[in-house]
Amino acid sequence: MSFLGKIFTWWNGATIGTMLYSWRKGEHVGTDAQGNKYYRSKPKKGERERRWVIYDGANDASRVPAEWHGWLHGSFDDVPESHLPPPKIWEVDYTPNATGTADAYRPQGALERGGKRARAVGDYEAWSPDA
Repeated sequence: MSFLGKIFTWWNGATIGTMLYSWRKGEHVGTDAQGNKYYRSKPKKGERERRWVIYDGANDASRVPAEWHGWLHGSFDDVPESHLPPPKIWEVDYTPNATGTADAYRPQGALERGGKRARAVGDYEAWSPDA
């Protein structure tokens, strides 16, 4: 992304202001499997700790895995790796929300799939004002 794009846009990666703030006042805590970087403010006496994420790609809150979501909201103080139980064999990898993208679910009859659906059969009877 261009320099001007970094100054004026927030929806695709961090802005220049956020990057400078992270560099000057932030402490890098960790990185998740998707490449998102997590920061917290450097501890100062009498100030509340702030926590934030810089996304690797589009800014979409659904891209934050559950364990990092808990850390961002202060559910625990240490990084998530120290609180996670070992993964179960039936667990699947995290996938971000696909709503609004080309990968979104579109059922039969959706306009994006041609708008054709099966005819209604059975006990359905269309309402008619004359009846």
